[in-house]
Amino acid sequence: MAVPDSTKLIIIKSVHTLIWLFFNVVIFYMLYAVLTDRLNKWLWIGYGLFILEGIILLIFKFFCPLTLMARKYSDSTRANFDIYLPEWLAKYNKQIYSSLLGIIFLFTIFRLIQ
Repeated sequence: MAVPDSTKLIIIKSVHTLIWLFFNVVIFYMLYAVLTDRLNKWLWIGYGLFILEGIILLIFKFFCPLTLMARKYSDSTRANFDIYLPEWLAKYNKQIYSSLLGIIFLFTIFRLIQ
């Protein structure tokens, strides 16, 4: 029995949202760590995860592979067609989280030279 395209899209959107939630936990832990001067292994693991994500985005020309998979099952032009997020957040997701990572990086440098 074949899985309908609508079900495949729901699965992709669900997985994409779970990964997004995971990375939110990571980035907010990293922010907490630098603000409270806890430069521990978890902070560096967080950096490693974001570097890995950056490499994946570079390989896929700044598109998430899940977005490319979801595109096969949707012709929507909405920014959140591939994830369960409000459209404004899906649209500006990269800018918001890149800015947060930049702030975390600056605080990390500050803590290291302190």
